[in-house]
Amino acid sequence: MAVTLWAPGRGDLRCDSIGHTVYINMHNVLTISQADRRPMYLQIMEQIRHRVAVGDWLPGREIPSIRALAVDLRISVITVKRAYLELERAGVIATRQGRGTFVSEDANVGTSLKEEELDEHLEAAAEIATLLRLDADALQARLRSVQRNLDKSKP
Repeated sequence: MAVTLWAPGRGDLRCDSIGHTVYINMHNVLTISQADRRPMYLQIMEQIRHRVAVGDWLPGREIPSIRALAVDLRISVITVKRAYLELERAGVIATRQGRGTFVSEDANVGTSLKEEELDEHLEAAAEIATLLRLDADALQARLRSVQRNLDKSKP
């Protein structure tokens, strides 16, 4: 059974499978966890940043309106608005009056977000290394070992 996913523009995915077509609203791609200790606006920001960083949401792509996302996530419009304002300040998204909100046209935004995410992971690794009483040389050696293993597994 072959499954094909494609995005025809405004954020919907179509899945074709043996004559059946299922449309999935892309707003549902973002989820809010009540169990997460982080504020909801930070959860939204993190998920949007991730979608842009990995290339799921390309530059110029329209994203859900503040009101639509608030309704879909069943949260306050104010919460979504705060997330969008912070993302706009960071240059991740841009709002065009009367047209909607879009992923920034800046071609480097995805790369910048990936680098920020890498830095966050490296910082977390350094914190764990400190807890394990590993010095910088030991941490570098472990990182090199992981990189070698990744390189070996590439075709």
